[in-house]
Amino acid sequence: MITSEDLAFFTVLADSASLAEAARKLNVTPPAVSQRLQALELRAGVRLLDRTGRRSSLTDEGALVAAHGRVVADTIEALAEALGDRTSKVSGHLRVAAPHGFGRLHVASVVEAFACMHEGVSISLELSDHPSAQLIESCDVVVHIGPAGPPNQIMTTLAPNRRILCASPAYLERAEPVAEPGDLARHRCLVVRENNEDVTLWRFSAARRGAVTVRINPVMSSNDGAVVRDWALSGMGIAIRSEWNVADDIAQGRLCAVLPEWEAPAADVVAMLGSRHGRSARTTAFLTMLRQALNPAPWRRHQ
Repeated sequence: MITSEDLAFFTVLADSASLAEAARKLNVTPPAVSQRLQALELRAGVRLLDRTGRRSSLTDEGALVAAHGRVVADTIEALAEALGDRTSKVSGHLRVAAPHGFGRLHVASVVEAFACMHEGVSISLELSDHPSAQLIESCDVVVHIGPAGPPNQIMTTLAPNRRILCASPAYLERAEPVAEPGDLARHRCLVVRENNEDVTLWRFSAARRGAVTVRINPVMSSNDGAVVRDWALSGMGIAIRSEWNVADDIAQGRLCAVLPEWEAPAADVVAMLGSRHGRSARTTAFLTMLRQALNPAPWRRHQ
């Protein structure tokens, strides 16, 4: 017979790309995961997972078990929340995802404080290079910085965040002056490559001057924003970085705002929620604490 613990175990496997990844999530060794999976398949009488090298994929029967596992998990969580409402206690497991840099600096401490305040809640924080709406199915809260998600996505703004064109004083001293956005085409530009976005198009707007798009030729690029910031600090060129990431550098003179009268499209800090997670008491309580920690925005408190 398959138990609720078996379903919870297999749901983790179904949401993992490999047995090794599942082992990390379960905090056990890969052999232990493999042995438990074999025992589960033996009792179920069917193969649930196809293993090819280091990758794994669900069989049709495995997909059926995973689907039922998620239903059972949702039902148990809903029951725990309903009981918690009657006792005014926040309980259950909270899943939060956030970008690496922002998550370490501004979300991890809130997760810690929330865990201290609500002992009945267990929490997992997943830091990802590009957390997005794709994680909504497995997370309660996805902290996102940038353009809004799909039209039907439940989302709430946590803090304002401008994107700033900036460079080091050393670079600006030796480079040609930047008087207009069009001048950027002749400069060394540093970019962050994310998703399928065209990073060679930089867009700006200014009061009474309208909007302008500049085609730049990136000399250096990375999928890691922290790396691009470090390059800018080293004088390698001009970059567009989030206000939260470079506000202190600009205040301390390590970086200078370039063309400050022109603004790049903003990238507010938002929280994306799944429809069922939006009603969770623990999600609501966590969002309240996170919003309080970001209000006023830490990167604007000394302005």
